[in-house]
Amino acid sequence: MYLKMITMERTLLDLEPGMQGTLTRLAGNPGFVQKLRTIGIREGKTLTVITRHPLGGPVVIGVDGREVTLGRGMAVRVIVDVTA
Repeated sequence: MYLKMITMERTLLDLEPGMQGTLTRLAGNPGFVQKLRTIGIREGKTLTVITRHPLGGPVVIGVDGREVTLGRGMAVRVIVDVTA
């Protein structure tokens, strides 16, 4: 018997604090994609949601041992695979 891993594509904004996902794609214009890649957020990286500030505030994520703050408008365009 083997267990099949189920993956779901979700936006970074959909994840609760403590959850992590592997970045599959960035949904945005080339300038947006370049900006995130420049700060180390690129396909294949594991991203962990550290906190989501209330009242429309930013999302703090962990990537490569660093914390990065993204506005919600950016976080909703970061698509990750979450393994259940």
